[in-house]
Amino acid sequence: MAELLTKYGYAPDQEAIGRALELIAANLDGMGSEQVYKDCFSMMDLTTLKTNDTPASVRKLVDKVNNFRQAYPEWPLPASVCVYPNFAATVKEARACDFNITVVSACFPSSQSFLEVKLRECELAVEQGADEVDIVLALNAFLAGDHEAAAEEIRQVRACIDAVAARQGRHVHLKVILETGLLRTPESIAEASFLAMEAGADFIKTSTGKVDVNATPMAAYVMCECIAKYHQVTGKKIGFKPAGGISSAADALCYYSIVSSILGKEWLNKDLFRFGVSRVANSLLAAVEQKTVSFF
Repeated sequence: MAELLTKYGYAPDQEAIGRALELIAANLDGMGSEQVYKDCFSMMDLTTLKTNDTPASVRKLVDKVNNFRQAYPEWPLPASVCVYPNFAATVKEARACDFNITVVSACFPSSQSFLEVKLRECELAVEQGADEVDIVLALNAFLAGDHEAAAEEIRQVRACIDAVAARQGRHVHLKVILETGLLRTPESIAEASFLAMEAGADFIKTSTGKVDVNATPMAAYVMCECIAKYHQVTGKKIGFKPAGGISSAADALCYYSIVSSILGKEWLNKDLFRFGVSRVANSLLAAVEQKTVSFF
C-alpha cells in the first residue's frame, strides 16, 4: 500500500506536524468565538452508543433535540443523532425537526463478522431510515496486509447502501472509521485514509471511541493532509470526522483549527466536517452562555 502514498505525493513529516500542532495549541484561546462554538455545535453527530440503550432512552435524546430550539432559539441544531442500527426506526419515528439519522453498522465496533452479516445490517439500517452509515475499516484484513480485502469490503458496503437508497430516491453517506489508535504510525493512518477514500467513503473518521487510544490531534492532522492531497489529485471533497474522547469545547476547537488550517473554510460545514460526540454539547453551550449547562 505504500504505492498509495506515492500516488498522492504524501509522506507524513512527524516533526513538521508536531510543530504545527504546537502552534495550533498556542492559539486556541483566540479561536473561541461565539460563532465558532455554534459552528462546532452544528457539526455534531450527537451520539449514544451504550450497551444499555433502549427505545425509551433513544427517544429521550431525540426529544431533547426536538425541543432544543425552544430553549436555545439562537443556536443551530446538531447535524445528526448517532445510534446503533436497530434504533434507526426509533429515531425516525421520534424526529420532529431537521437533523440526520446516523447509525454505526457493519458489526461496529470490531468489524469482526461475516461480510454477508455486515452488508445485511447496513441494508436494514438504511431501509429503516438511516441517512448516514458509519462502518469500521476491516482491521483483520488491513493489519494482516490484505489491503485489497479491506478495500473490497468498503466497496461492497458502498454498493449495498447505494442500492437501498436509490430505491428510496435518496443518497446515504458512508463514513469509514479507521480506528487510528490501533494503526500506530502516521504512514499506516495515511495508507488507511487513501484506501478508504478510493473505496468510496464520503467521510473518513478517526475512531470508534471503544479502544484505549481514540481521536488524537496527530491522527487528525495526518487524515486532513490526506484529504487535501486526495482533493488535489481527484477533485473530490471527502469529509472528516474526529470521534472518541472529544469531551470539551477546547477539544472541539482543536479539531476545528486543524481542519481550518489544512483544508480551509470550504470544509467548515456539516457537509464535510463532523464531530462524533456524546459529552461536548453541554460544554459548547456553556462556553457561550457563560454558565454550567446540562441540557443534554
